[in-house]
Amino acid sequence: MKLFIANKNYSTWSLRGWLVLRGFDIDFEEVELSLFTDEFYTELKKHSGAAKVPMLVDKGLPVWESLAICEYVNEQYLQGKGWPQNAADRAKARAISSEMHAGFGGVRSEMPMNIRGRRKISPSDTCLKDVQRIDDIWAEQMEVFADKGGYLFGEFSIADAMYAPVALRFLTYGVQLSEKAQIYADNILANAAVQQWVEESKQDLSVVPEDEAGIEINAYA
Repeated sequence: MKLFIANKNYSTWSLRGWLVLRGFDIDFEEVELSLFTDEFYTELKKHSGAAKVPMLVDKGLPVWESLAICEYVNEQYLQGKGWPQNAADRAKARAISSEMHAGFGGVRSEMPMNIRGRRKISPSDTCLKDVQRIDDIWAEQMEVFADKGGYLFGEFSIADAMYAPVALRFLTYGVQLSEKAQIYADNILANAAVQQWVEESKQDLSVVPEDEAGIEINAYA
């Protein structure tokens, strides 16, 4: 099984696909491609015309789009354990994961993931509304699960893979969270797989100008 990803410092969707595999200790081969290069598109088009990362190739079967990869891995390798076991929690986990997958355009466009950076922006009202909604989701989940594992639904799940890059974005741009939402942010940032990704992102010295938003205030130390 191979997972094609892009630059670890910038690629949020790559992190989501990677994290569901690494977070559940599934063996795979990682293939990192540099964004916006000829090799990037040529290699990916060998498997799918979508030519997007992450792309999972398992026994010759290509699966692209992060949430689709998560669902595939959950069905084929996790016996359904990628989602909470309680039906109500599982429904909510899918709902907030889909909300992440399809929404929060303000955060996406104004706070691109840039792990090694510490940057300052002037967020729009749309972006601030997105931040508040995410804060509400995290705080609401910590009301129930802060002392039951500390992830969105207690134990690590696909929902955490979907939201982990947001915690990294908030760290980069110095977003102030409510007390309970910060508990979740701290927990997911302390996750061993997330820490591995962060450490490996430091080795990527390439610069993608499109994702260097705002003004640098302090490089990642």
